[in-house]
Amino acid sequence: MRLGPATPSARRLPPHRPRPAPYSERCSPGLRVSPALGPAPEDVERRGGRLSKMKVTLSALDTHESSFTPLVVIELAQDVKEETKEWLKNRIISKKKDGGAQLLFRPLLNKYEKETLENQNLYLVGASKIRLLLGAEAVGLVKECNDNTMRAFTYGTRHTFKGFDDDNDDFLTMAECQFIIKHELENLRARDEKMIPGYPQAKLYPGKSLLRRLLTSGIVIQVFPLHDNEALKKLEDSWYTRFTIKCQPTDSIRGYFGETIALYFGFLEYFTFALIPMAVIGLPYYLFVWEDYDKYVIFASFNLIWSTVILEVWKRGCASMTYRWGTLVMKRQFEEPRPGYHGVLGINPVTGREEPLYPSYKRQLRIYLVSLPFVCLCLYFSLFVMMIYFDMEAWALGLHESSGSEWTGILLYVPSIIYAIVIEIMNRLYRYAAEFLTSWENHRLESAYQNHLILKVLVFNFLNCFASLFYIAFVLRDMKLLRQSLATLLITSQILNQVVESLLPYWLQRKHHMQVKRKVQALKADIDATLYEQVVLEKEMGTYLGTFDDYLELFLQFGYVSLFSCVYPLAATFAVLNNLTEVNSDALKMCRVFKRPFAEPSASIGVWQLAFETMSVISVVTNCALIGMSPQVNALFPESKADLILIVVAVEIHGRLKETALGRPSAESDV
Repeated sequence: MRLGPATPSARRLPPHRPRPAPYSERCSPGLRVSPALGPAPEDVERRGGRLSKMKVTLSALDTHESSFTPLVVIELAQDVKEETKEWLKNRIISKKKDGGAQLLFRPLLNKYEKETLENQNLYLVGASKIRLLLGAEAVGLVKECNDNTMRAFTYGTRHTFKGFDDDNDDFLTMAECQFIIKHELENLRARDEKMIPGYPQAKLYPGKSLLRRLLTSGIVIQVFPLHDNEALKKLEDSWYTRFTIKCQPTDSIRGYFGETIALYFGFLEYFTFALIPMAVIGLPYYLFVWEDYDKYVIFASFNLIWSTVILEVWKRGCASMTYRWGTLVMKRQFEEPRPGYHGVLGINPVTGREEPLYPSYKRQLRIYLVSLPFVCLCLYFSLFVMMIYFDMEAWALGLHESSGSEWTGILLYVPSIIYAIVIEIMNRLYRYAAEFLTSWENHRLESAYQNHLILKVLVFNFLNCFASLFYIAFVLRDMKLLRQSLATLLITSQILNQVVESLLPYWLQRKHHMQVKRKVQALKADIDATLYEQVVLEKEMGTYLGTFDDYLELFLQFGYVSLFSCVYPLAATFAVLNNLTEVNSDALKMCRVFKRPFAEPSASIGVWQLAFETMSVISVVTNCALIGMSPQVNALFPESKADLILIVVAVEIHGRLKETALGRPSAESDV
């Protein structure tokens, strides 16, 4: 990514805007300035006294450049008062010592253009190269040094880092630059203000994040990073525009979208390759033992090993990737209270800061007296729907046995298809209810909010998707119906996810894109049409809400394959085929359907690692039980069937739970 002036093709400046003088000519007299980096070190030592190099360099920064590469867009509400706009602008461009962010800031449209076009309260934020380097030090970015070690970047030792040069604009990735700007905006804090100017109802207190208050008050509509069209085109060419089976460009994805997105695509790629052995073994197993539903012991035994090994191998690969990216050894940032957190203003006994305080016992009461009963009620309703499904299955089977026609044979699959669609609808409706309840519980930290939300969603989705399969396997003991139900649920859910998550949003986005293009082409004003079109188009795109739904889809797929694929060996084959298209549809979704998300440094896939390991434990137990129920094992132990199953399952539960629990850190306190 280039941090200098934008290229003419992507960021064309209007002819009436004068280009600013070079940075070295605008700096304070008496300081010799490198064109790219600012004051030379010897001048810092001569003028700085007891001030650090960072402080002296920051004081020399000019925040009034009218021409810069826009990295982030801030959209304000249409009726925002002028005094509020001026106050926000001053806080963004003011020097750090005065409580500002010391960034570059300008409106998308100047006064002349606003008179020509409809008024758009859109503002562009950027930063000079030196400001980004100092910000990289402030957030603790880890970079590789010339001696091949990984260390936190510092501006004073910048020349010891691999790839750094005064004339090199690619030392920081674009994702890192936008993450730095987001960090600086979020750390704009109230000093002596009691309210946001022009909005007395928007109260402030010392230390309160201004951006969070502006967002919760509706003054700021959204803050989002801009795409770099040239870099995006290069990424698309190497990623998904050619439908070929190849490795994911995880390093390029990380450079453009950040570590969290890159880890998801890395895990998706790894999981797809890990499914191939299951598919290779399952295909001939399915073809040659198709009608013998009881000969699944060998495949179930392979399932036991596979579901355990792949997660251990992933942990090593994940650690290798994140170490290379510098996030494995990156110091964890202090976590601020989440935007929706509310309470009585007081002093936090841990941080010593003034912030809203909410008693922990009230939160626990909400969880155990409201959320838990609601989740249990939803689980009961899910089981009730499941029993209706079995009534439909019995009706379809009775109809087929009485007539025996081809049409009634097709009708046998209809109850499973309807049930699969109902499951997807129930999962999505429950997701909204879970988000509302988790927000109402008023968790202080975003990590605590996410952990409680994931727990609620996983419990319901697991029961909703797999309860019928467990009932068929261990209560009805009908392996033919189990195979039919597993195949229908897996294939139907994959088709629905592809349509709802990728194809439909892409079609809607293309339609909106054409409308914006026609509108811009009709303009006769002298404006930077390319930049205007890009910003207006991107601000209307949907917001990417994170990798939650993507990991959830893989989690359920892992469950379908690892739990019962021994009775339907084609499950892994269908999962591989789905994931080959999923990689491309998710890539399309990230690049063309949603706004570009801010990068978030990550050292692992987080709580999802524990979720997959828990599913692995359940898979081992399930396959052991299926082995114990098989005719082959019953022939060896004819008089100890139940005892054998219980012993095998108990040993596996004890061993796997002990292994999963080892090394697990305790959850972060919500206090």
